[in-house]
Amino acid sequence: MTTVVISNALKDELQKFLKKNKKADLVTTYLFFLEKKYNVQPVLFVREKTIYQSQEDLIKKLESQGKLWRETEIKIQMDQQSVNDQTKKVYICPFTGKVFGDNTHPNPQDAIYDWVSKCPENKERMGGLRVKRFFVSEDPEVIKNYIVKRKEPITKIVYSSVVTGKLFNSKASVIDDFIKNQLKPLTLMEVPSQNRYQIEEGFLGFIQSYLDDTKIAAFFESISGMNEFASYTSQWLEEEKEEE
Repeated sequence: MTTVVISNALKDELQKFLKKNKKADLVTTYLFFLEKKYNVQPVLFVREKTIYQSQEDLIKKLESQGKLWRETEIKIQMDQQSVNDQTKKVYICPFTGKVFGDNTHPNPQDAIYDWVSKCPENKERMGGLRVKRFFVSEDPEVIKNYIVKRKEPITKIVYSSVVTGKLFNSKASVIDDFIKNQLKPLTLMEVPSQNRYQIEEGFLGFIQSYLDDTKIAAFFESISGMNEFASYTSQWLEEEKEEE
């Protein structure tokens, strides 16, 4: 029979596990041992309803298939014109020069009223309130004075999530959001007994290769030779006899 090597570090982990889970059976304890020995950290990819061996494995797979993020080019407009060559009428604040165009603002007259009523530079008062005085012009030459050349938009590369479609500034942010909102950590002990989700093919192969009666028996033989686990191995033997 193949001997299962249990390091001192793993022995300590097993002792802590069994003290915390006094009724754990042999298979559950063996699965815990495998999880620690091979650093298995199962995750459920909620959207796909599939369990993977680890977060790293899943992310690597999705990245290699182009299913996690995509580069996307966006344009960032630096400013918005208040007046352009299509403007026919302007409303002007006499205190600051703030201007609203009839084609660049949905409600330019309401906007200028609101502006001058709150403008700190407006020192004119009537009845204790700021006067709502402003200029209006339809003169193309006056309007032309307010046309400021618009800055060219900046082109920037960002990243879109293939899973959600949301935009992020970096690939790392896409991955962080994916981990936070799409993955659910599991223990290896939970995986074989559940039937709600499918198990990724490679991970399923790993589980099947180790959930072998011969390997479980080898683990039992190794742990039986350690005095620290005598009470637990005796309990497992009794349970086995009762089942028979």
